Amino acid sequence: MTDSLRNAAPAAQRPTLMKAATYAAVTAAAVMIAMKLGAWFLTGSVAMLGSLVDSSLDAFASIINLIAVRHAITPADREHRFGHGKAEAIAGLAQGALIVGSALFLFAEAVRRFFSPVEIAYSNIGIGVIIISILITLSLVVFQMYVVRKTQSVAIGADSLHYKSDLLMNLGVIAALVLTAYFGLWWADAAFGLIIAGFVAYAAGQIVRRSYDQLMDRELPDEERERIIAEVFRHGDVLAMHDMKTRAAGGDCFIQLHLELDPGLNLHRAHDIADEVELALAALFPSAEVLIHQDPLGVVPEDYPGRVTRDMALRKGGEFAAGVA
Repeated sequence: MTDSLRNAAPAAQRPTLMKAATYAAVTAAAVMIAMKLGAWFLTGSVAMLGSLVDSSLDAFASIINLIAVRHAITPADREHRFGHGKAEAIAGLAQGALIVGSALFLFAEAVRRFFSPVEIAYSNIGIGVIIISILITLSLVVFQMYVVRKTQSVAIGADSLHYKSDLLMNLGVIAALVLTAYFGLWWADAAFGLIIAGFVAYAAGQIVRRSYDQLMDRELPDEERERIIAEVFRHGDVLAMHDMKTRAAGGDCFIQLHLELDPGLNLHRAHDIADEVELALAALFPSAEVLIHQDPLGVVPEDYPGRVTRDMALRKGGEFAAGVA
C-alpha cells in the first residue's frame, strides 16, 4: 500500500473519488495526445515521439483503469463475497504489459536514431507543448495522490506512478530539443530517448510488482501489522493473539485473527470483547473487513508459531510483527 490505511476515506466516499480520478486521467491523456501528435509532426523528434507514444498508452491504460475501477467498486455479491477489488490489480498488470511494450518500441527507435540522426525542426513549438504537458500532468498527479491516500486504490496508484514518470520524461524531451536544436548535439535526441525508455520500463516494473502482490494476497506491510497488534492489545481483556492474517484487494483490506481470552468469561462477554476489538480496528482501518475468533487462554500452546502475548506486546512494542503468521 502507498499510504497508511488509517488515512482511508469512508467507504461511501471512495467510489466517487476513484471515478473522478479515472475521468481526470483519461481527459488529461487525450489533451496531451492531441498536442504531442501535432508537435511530433512538426519537429520529427524521437524524444517527442516517445512522449507521444507514452501518452497514447497512458490514455489506453487509463481507459482500462476506468473500466476496472467501475467494476472494482461494485458491492460484493453472491458470487463474489469478498467484493471485486482485485479487478484493480488485473488492470495494473495490463498497464504494466502495455508500458513494457512502449519502452521496447522507444528503445528500438532511439537506437535507430543513433545511426540515422534526423534534424529537429520547430523546436520552440515542441518545447511549448511539453511545458503545457508538464503542467497538466503535475495537476493530475497531485489529484491522483490525494485519491490514492484516501482510497488506497492500486489502479489509481498505478496510473499515478506512470504519470509521475511522465514528468521526468517531459523534462528529458525539453532537454533533448534544446541540446539538439540550439547546441547541435545531434545525439542528444536519441540519448534522451534511451533514458526515457529506461524510466518507462522502471515504472512498468513497479506497477507489475504491486499488482502481483495483491493478486497473490501478500500480507500488509509490517508497519500496518504492528498497528493492528498494538490496537488489539489496547483492550485490557485480550491476553494473547495468534493466526493473524491480512491482505488487500484494491482499496479494501481484510484482517482476521484469533483472540485468547480468560477461560472464565462467559460466551456473551467474549463476544462483546471481540466486537469491541473489531470496532477499534475498523476505526483504525476504515476500509477493512475484520473477522475475529475467540479462544480461551491455554488452548493454544505457548510456543505456537506467530503467537503474541500481552507481555510481548508491551515489551517489544511491535518488533515481532514481521514474524506473526
